[in-house]
Amino acid sequence: MLYYVIIVPLIALAVAMFNYFSVLKLDEGTDEMKEVALAIREGAKTFINHEYRTIGIYVVFIAIILMVVTDINVGIAFVLGAVMSGSAGYIGMKMATIANVRVANEARITKNMGKTLKVAFQGGSVMGLSVAGFALLGLILVYIIFGIWRGQLNKESIVVVKNWLGISYIPFAMTISGYALGCSIIAMFDRVGGGIYTKAADMGADLVGKTELALPEDDPRNPATIADNVGDNVGDVAGLGADLLESYIGAIISSVVLVLYASFLISKDVKEISYITTYKLSTYPIIFTVLGLIGAIIGILYVIFKKSSNNPHKELNMSLLSSAGLTIIFTLIFSIYYLKDLPSDELKLMGFRFGVYSPWLSAVVGIFSGIIIGLLAEYYTSDKYRPTQELAEFAKGGPAIVISKGMALGMKSVLYPVFMLMFGILISNYFSGLYGVAMAAMGMLSFVAATVSVDSYGPVADNAGGISEMAKLEPEVRKITDTLDSVGNTTAAIGKGFAIGSAAFAALSLFASFVYSQINPDMQVDLKSLLNINLISPKTIAGALFGAALPYFFSAYLIDAVVNAAEKMVEEIRRQFREIPGLMEGKSKPDYNRCIKISSDGALKEMKTPALIAVLTPLISGFIFGVDFVGGLLAGTTFSGVMLAIYTANSGGAWDNAKKYIENGNLEGEGKGSEAHKASVVGDTVGDPLKDTVGPSLDILIKIMAVTSLITVSMFKVYHLF
Repeated sequence: MLYYVIIVPLIALAVAMFNYFSVLKLDEGTDEMKEVALAIREGAKTFINHEYRTIGIYVVFIAIILMVVTDINVGIAFVLGAVMSGSAGYIGMKMATIANVRVANEARITKNMGKTLKVAFQGGSVMGLSVAGFALLGLILVYIIFGIWRGQLNKESIVVVKNWLGISYIPFAMTISGYALGCSIIAMFDRVGGGIYTKAADMGADLVGKTELALPEDDPRNPATIADNVGDNVGDVAGLGADLLESYIGAIISSVVLVLYASFLISKDVKEISYITTYKLSTYPIIFTVLGLIGAIIGILYVIFKKSSNNPHKELNMSLLSSAGLTIIFTLIFSIYYLKDLPSDELKLMGFRFGVYSPWLSAVVGIFSGIIIGLLAEYYTSDKYRPTQELAEFAKGGPAIVISKGMALGMKSVLYPVFMLMFGILISNYFSGLYGVAMAAMGMLSFVAATVSVDSYGPVADNAGGISEMAKLEPEVRKITDTLDSVGNTTAAIGKGFAIGSAAFAALSLFASFVYSQINPDMQVDLKSLLNINLISPKTIAGALFGAALPYFFSAYLIDAVVNAAEKMVEEIRRQFREIPGLMEGKSKPDYNRCIKISSDGALKEMKTPALIAVLTPLISGFIFGVDFVGGLLAGTTFSGVMLAIYTANSGGAWDNAKKYIENGNLEGEGKGSEAHKASVVGDTVGDPLKDTVGPSLDILIKIMAVTSLITVSMFKVYHLF
């Protein structure tokens, strides 16, 4: 069946290519629009090329280490994961820099919200389809090349082996973990590098342009405007795509690794699980996500080809909900057909309470949990609801009040999503054990192509607004792009909710796999005692405390990196207004390239350390303190990281939309340039690195630490100091 299902990601990439060329053939508009768009496109291309050259060195280095200490197959799979993730990010970002000016021109020519939305969404869909297409294409190739051709999924190969260093592992579980780590490394660099780039420019542009000089958003006199628009593409398109691709693969491999180890251990400790059960449960997640991709393709094409309406929020929700609904239907039929012949007693040993329906039910729990978490994020961040409207009201009290209120809003917003995660974990586990928890994560992201398409449309619309302002188009054009951008901010918050929620589910499954993978071929296995973690062990408690502190240190480093680059940006903007004659009057042009260089240098300099923190912390901890400490470390990082990610994402989103609420004249007696507006700009500026750098990077931190620990646990179980 794997030879047939590989056609689906290829179809997804073909649809992405169709959408790419459909947008490409549209007109770019006036000469001024073309000039601005070219500057954005060149800035984004230069940065990402430099970023990928830097990443390439790390990829080669890590691949060689993996080949030496584990197996050559793991190193090759790692490189394949990095290539697939990098390709999706590059193509999606390139499309965004092509689509932005065409969206602005569509608004200029048609003055029609629905038609403009279609161009923006079609541009964003290239990123969504590339994420799912490349991710699944690479993973299915891993199955075919290593699982089938090299025999790692043969009956005699699903056993724990020991290599020349005395490290024990199941070969195929280690190989697909290598693929996941390759995706994670790219996601970390793309999210961190892009996040630092975009927020340094955004903060500088807002602090000087809006607050000090009362310039409009994206005013061509502001030297940071081009850098800000470049940042939207490298951070919110390439970074977001790599982030959700990593979440997608992490969810899938957590279920596969779990079933391989659980099957081996149950066979050794309780009763032999047949090869066909193990094989089908290890391939079930792949085919499940392929069907989710089919549902997402239909949901995306429905919005592109249906008659346009002037309600962008409704159209985007229709894409998401239709994708989710089709996924549920397709996967139910598949589950009944694919699992019907498996012995019921073996399924019970795997934790399945409702036979062949069990994993599907767990996945449906994940889908509904993701949707509810996304809607909760929308409630706390959209200016259509009371929390953000109330935050805008408090802006009348000044910056300190609006910041304090926004912090409280973000803290409040943590509880209900965590309730959903709690119930989601308990219910999915009830249906089909820990495998079900992994399936819940996978269900949440099974239609990721639609989720990323909706998310990526936002930065495209934002860039279109910037181009319309810098090219001095009619105010009506900017009104259309601002409406689309405002909806994009809400959909981005929903996307972050999906990423954070899936990270929590996948982290639990990866943690269970981490515990399972401590075994070696010679040890006597007691399954129940193996899964029991001693919570009063000093090493476990110490690891949990350290792990809980780590997301705060990690976040502080990212905020510092953004602030350091933003400070240089502020100084440069002030210098240009001070030293370039006629700049404030619009008689001279600013030096955009200087600001682009400041953002680029800051991002490239600072993006390496967070990646090293994520990879090296579990390694160094494990080799010093051993397995129990790392178990506590992973638990502490997951709990702390999930809370902090929700808090930062929702606070930042609420501050951003409170500012837009005031700018759109919704607060009586206030508007652009008022004291309340200036206070909201300060709040938005504080929230920028939180929602677009810290929040999205934390879910990557959680999973990259879990995958790194999963790959290396056999090493530090054998080699540790204490």
